[in-house]
Amino acid sequence: MNFLRQKLKQIVILFAISLFCISCSKVQPLGYNPWTAITLDTDSTFADISFTDDPQHGWLVGTKSSIFETTDGGENWEQRVIDLGEEKISFTAVSFHGQEGWITGKPSILLHTEDGGKSWSRIPLSEKLPGSPYSIIATDNQTAEMITDLGAIYKTNNGGKSWKALVEGAVGVARTIERSKDGRYVAVSARGNFYSTWAPGQSEWTPHNRNSSRRLQTMGYSEDGRLWLLARGGQLQFSSSLDGEEWGDAIAPQSKSSWGLLDLSYRTEDEVWVAGGSGNLLVSHDNGQTWEKDVAIENIPANLYKIVFLNADKGFVLGQNGVLLKYAPPTAAA
Repeated sequence: MNFLRQKLKQIVILFAISLFCISCSKVQPLGYNPWTAITLDTDSTFADISFTDDPQHGWLVGTKSSIFETTDGGENWEQRVIDLGEEKISFTAVSFHGQEGWITGKPSILLHTEDGGKSWSRIPLSEKLPGSPYSIIATDNQTAEMITDLGAIYKTNNGGKSWKALVEGAVGVARTIERSKDGRYVAVSARGNFYSTWAPGQSEWTPHNRNSSRRLQTMGYSEDGRLWLLARGGQLQFSSSLDGEEWGDAIAPQSKSSWGLLDLSYRTEDEVWVAGGSGNLLVSHDNGQTWEKDVAIENIPANLYKIVFLNADKGFVLGQNGVLLKYAPPTAAA
């Protein structure tokens, strides 16, 4: 009898805790769904997306040498094959300026096109390159910045024929590295213990201690150039200064959620989207003060790793197992 009473008491306590957790949740369901789910015929995890100067023509890359091309703005995608021999490549980034484009991958591969992707050539990379290409940004004609997973930054002004090192020392193995619109970088250490920043003209990376006990997941830049961070356990913060030395209060949109937050992106100066594990997609229309969850997406059986807004009306969320979400501007809510 005592055993049954004890079990019943445990059940009541657990039920009360569950009700409390639901009532204390800060996130509300989003009243509309601006995302269309597209599942491509691949089990790859997508890493990056970019469009040429034709807004209908874009490229999508990911693991297992996956490359997809669209000619209708992202509604439909066709898989493309680039002959790389027997190499097993995971593509990490793609970037276009006009019809000129670049693709980076691991282990140590760099591809270049000057005709919108009709043909791709492989740019030789030095065996002494610190790390493997992590990302690349096309900034002008024949001009791009490439960064490795160890934080080495290189720039070319002649279509990849030669490269100039922009930073003397590498930052070490990085979990994520992001670039601001004005050319600054922020890198999160592999274990999330600290982060480092670099600005044009500096010779070295500047290390920074994280401002809480939670390990860092990723960091990036807001529309006005301030830093943001996502930490373990679904926590995020926004810096209150451009130098990133002062931070606002920590925010946990889903304080009791077990799903981590993996990426953040601004659609407008005030509208912020955050993606995470198991189809978790959240939005704030007031720069992080209040949050809503897109419940129409949560049944998608995939982690959502990256959010890319090309402009306020065109965006994509990149996931695993061939999952891609395309933004469709709502007519009644914006």
